[in-house]
Amino acid sequence: MNNVKKNFSIRDLENLSGIKAHTIRIWEKRYNLLTPERTDTNIRTYGLSSLQKLLNVTLLYHNGYKISKIAKIPEQNIPIVVREVIAKKSFKNHAINSFKLAMVNFDQTIFLETYNSLISEGSFREVFRNTFVPLLNELGLLWQTDTISPAHEHFITNLIKQKILLNTEKLQHTTPTKTDKVFVAFLPENEIHEIGLLYLNYEIVLRGYKCINLGQTIPMENLTDVMNYFDNIHFISYFTVVPEKDRIKKYISDFEKLVSTYDNPNLWILGRQVQHLDVAELPSFVRVFTSIEDVVSKL
Repeated sequence: MNNVKKNFSIRDLENLSGIKAHTIRIWEKRYNLLTPERTDTNIRTYGLSSLQKLLNVTLLYHNGYKISKIAKIPEQNIPIVVREVIAKKSFKNHAINSFKLAMVNFDQTIFLETYNSLISEGSFREVFRNTFVPLLNELGLLWQTDTISPAHEHFITNLIKQKILLNTEKLQHTTPTKTDKVFVAFLPENEIHEIGLLYLNYEIVLRGYKCINLGQTIPMENLTDVMNYFDNIHFISYFTVVPEKDRIKKYISDFEKLVSTYDNPNLWILGRQVQHLDVAELPSFVRVFTSIEDVVSKL
């Protein structure tokens, strides 16, 4: 079972809030904003409530509140002021911290209010690229440094997935207008990191193509089912963790055998693991992309 992290170092607080540890110490001493506990070796540790408070304080601070004014707000009223700010202001510059606050608090309301504020001023594509992508990159670093727990990560990524699916569904009410390609999106067996693939599916549908999204951890042999229905398939996949470095060449070789009787095979791939491929050695039907933007430019 995944356990929620409940104790944080001052470096954890710095990583999550963007406020330097030195400044956090000053705020503690001068304004009594946080009350850390001390280990037997006199090292500061902070509970979840301290982290929540710091993220709230950071959000207000970045929205024009002086720290001296924030310190005078009764502690139980700080979340109320934060919600008022979120409801009234644009969060183009501070949305990432707001989403992290929602994550730490397991607060769907803050997530939705921040998202709605962003979407009122721009397209979903802009929200995803300008806010969700940097947020997900930060989450990766926070995960690697053990700053956040699996529960926190799953909570926020599932909310992001919901928004991708919702915006994709809106597009799927219209019949595809382009018929020169049919895309089949899938993740290799044991690959579960699907946000990139979900967003690719959105971009493909947005451009008028039919996209059959098979989803996570698809055994390669299952792909033959769709090949019996369409003669212009472009398979597209995201290799984040698998195939592993020492297996990716074999995966491509096995895929080549799988489609050997298909008249017009195409495989588009991207993700972290493609760095282990030598493009010059790939079959002609395989195209490697460096980013989602790279794929989109070829649609």
